[in-house]
Amino acid sequence: MRRRRAVAAAGAVSAGLLLLSACDKPTAISTITVGSDSVSSEATCGGEGKALTTEALNECLQDKGIDEIKVDPTETVRFGVDPDIAKNGWTILLNGQPLVESSKKTYQAIPGSVFFNAQYGAQGDSTLVSVKEGEDEATGLWSFRLKKDED
Repeated sequence: MRRRRAVAAAGAVSAGLLLLSACDKPTAISTITVGSDSVSSEATCGGEGKALTTEALNECLQDKGIDEIKVDPTETVRFGVDPDIAKNGWTILLNGQPLVESSKKTYQAIPGSVFFNAQYGAQGDSTLVSVKEGEDEATGLWSFRLKKDED
């Protein structure tokens, strides 16, 4: 009886590994943290090492089904990316425009007030923020919506 269970368990593990090997490799993760809240996402577009066309990027920036996080303008917004993204260089975009220089670090921090400041292209109480992978050509885009939280 014990031997049958062991064989059945080994078979289940083997089948699970076979299924996993048939799956596509998930794209790298980008994370935004504000205070004790954070939201992580796989690539909204790309993230597989191939250059994205300008049309694909523009379409991706229109994506409505993206993760949101509330941001108190007095808090710091922390961006973190997988080392796979960092090695290719990455830039934070605010409403599609570069906010900072490209970086190869896995972490950057920006004051929350920047994301709601008209001087930086922000409009109203909601801002589209994206992490763009690639220095010369974009190979991936991770997008988030920051909602102003003044509670």
